[in-house]
Amino acid sequence: MRTLTAAFALSVLLATAAAPVHPVRAAPTTTDPTKVPAGTYVLDKKHASLTIKIVHMGFSHYTLRFDGLDGNFTYDPANWQQTKATITVDPKSIDTHDPAFDKQITGYFEPDKYPTITFVTTGIQGGADGKGTMTGDLTFHGVTKPVTLDVTFDGAGHGVTPVGTRLGFSGSTQIKRSDFGLSNFVLNQFTSDEVDVIFEVEFEKK
Repeated sequence: MRTLTAAFALSVLLATAAAPVHPVRAAPTTTDPTKVPAGTYVLDKKHASLTIKIVHMGFSHYTLRFDGLDGNFTYDPANWQQTKATITVDPKSIDTHDPAFDKQITGYFEPDKYPTITFVTTGIQGGADGKGTMTGDLTFHGVTKPVTLDVTFDGAGHGVTPVGTRLGFSGSTQIKRSDFGLSNFVLNQFTSDEVDVIFEVEFEKK
């Protein structure tokens, strides 16, 4: 038995020694927008999420997700406050984990008539700590309204490779769906007029 135990331990040590070592890449190196490399950045769709929360009859903050996101911007660290980012959302990409309910909610958006939800920035404020706000025009259901987002710049740095630049952002805002012509069930308080919008996104330098 002692011989078998020793042999097993030796095999584990040899296997461990032979296993490839994957070095851990650096975390974001800066949250200072003036130190981010200039260039064009595109949304990493695999690492992007947009969720919304709406009060359902007072019982819960029901959560839904949009899966169809895209976006890009051109960045100049000397004039970062003027960055013009464009984010688009496919209204048909709503995901509740219930296909029938997805179809019902999507119908309220009239996606054949209004096939895209768009946000275009008009101004950015913030500092080296990464905290700030972003203003922009939200076009939803054929209506365009100004919206202000609370945004955290989570940082810039390399991803899983030692080359290239990756940026990360977190943020939220609240809108009234009636402002965009979606007042279904508001009067009977079945669902709230206020909608919380939460996003987590990463961009890669082209």
